[in-house]
Amino acid sequence: MRIALTGAGGIVGGFALRAARSAGHEVTVLDRRGGYMLGHAPDLSGHDALIHCAFAHRPGRYRGGEGDDPETFRRANLDGTIRLFDAAAGSGVGRILFLSSRAVHDGHPPDIELTEDLPTRPANLYGEVKARAEEHLRSLGLHGTSIRATGIYGPGPAHKWRDLFADYLAGRTITPRVGTELHGGDLADAMLLLLGQKAPPSSVNASDLVLDRHDLLAEVRRVTGSTSPLPPRADTATLRVLKCDRLTAMGWRPGGFEKLHKTIPEMLDRAWDL
Repeated sequence: MRIALTGAGGIVGGFALRAARSAGHEVTVLDRRGGYMLGHAPDLSGHDALIHCAFAHRPGRYRGGEGDDPETFRRANLDGTIRLFDAAAGSGVGRILFLSSRAVHDGHPPDIELTEDLPTRPANLYGEVKARAEEHLRSLGLHGTSIRATGIYGPGPAHKWRDLFADYLAGRTITPRVGTELHGGDLADAMLLLLGQKAPPSSVNASDLVLDRHDLLAEVRRVTGSTSPLPPRADTATLRVLKCDRLTAMGWRPGGFEKLHKTIPEMLDRAWDL
């Protein structure tokens, strides 16, 4: 399969690129080096699929990633995505995978189960942009799937816990937090699984772990021998976990805590460099 990929320089796009090439697919990377930027309408003739992972935001921020310039954020990420999807459809691309987010559901009350057929209800600009891009993809009449992913972790030079690990190892106070997490490699596996479906669903949820910083840093302490105190456990009263029934029915099995424990030493190598 010939695949066009945006966002290959990011954590999710990087995992998608490596997984697709390892599976024998031919990948065209759409990035600045090749002249592509969000807002462009590239000619994707001859491609079988598009995986869209690129997103313009303030470093380290998705919700609130617009900073003090919401119009530029909207223009790049919503208008740019719509233009890309239209270009793909016009070029005859038959499949599109869109990296969406669980943020499309942030506006639902805490007692709502986050199933895959739940209508979107964003509560911030990030979620709104993702939800409206999903709507446009559905309107195109091709095999399009929006992947509503939770927090993504994995090794890399700027992985999401780099500063957290460094702060903990330096003995700084850590704010309690609990959230849902998924290894980037497992998300990439889900993408390839979806590309192989004859009639993929229009949306899927992708999540794996409920992870408290207390437990994450306890593993860091075990690996490093650190004596820094662990943060208290966070309140889970308002935590909601994505239901991932559609991917599970396709045979998708993320790596769970076993994969997390195997990954932490590699991620710690970067923390020591600070």
